[in-house]
Amino acid sequence: NRTISEIRHIFTKNGGSLGEAGCVAWMFNKKGLIVFPKDKYTEDELMEVALEAGAEDVRDQGDQFEVLTDPADFLKVKQVFDEHSMQYELAEISMIPQTVVKIEDPKQAQQVIRLMELLEDHDDVQHAYANFDIPDELLKSIAA
Repeated sequence: NRTISEIRHIFTKNGGSLGEAGCVAWMFNKKGLIVFPKDKYTEDELMEVALEAGAEDVRDQGDQFEVLTDPADFLKVKQVFDEHSMQYELAEISMIPQTVVKIEDPKQAQQVIRLMELLEDHDDVQHAYANFDIPDELLKSIAA
């Protein structure tokens, strides 16, 4: 298959390797994800509506809040936020990592970012999920 060979080439060229289908799926949970800007709502405001709607969790992610739901409850939870006229930046079913790997080496961070960009830019890739975390300071220094 052409797509598989192209993806394998992207991984190999960027220091990775392509595993078998589903080999890392156990590292992620399928969840409903609704992202809110931190400058529009407080955590308490979001928590109140999230509890009313039946969401599982509200997480502070630095410059934004993430509301997580069971995939089966996603549309119901999203609808409750819509009814409260609370505007979100993103609402989708996503794969959320169970554990996160912190990357603090600038070279490794650049390599991981490049790999993700190449995967996301590939015409046949619909979604690319990862479990890395690069500190904001390092991201800013790489972008500079």
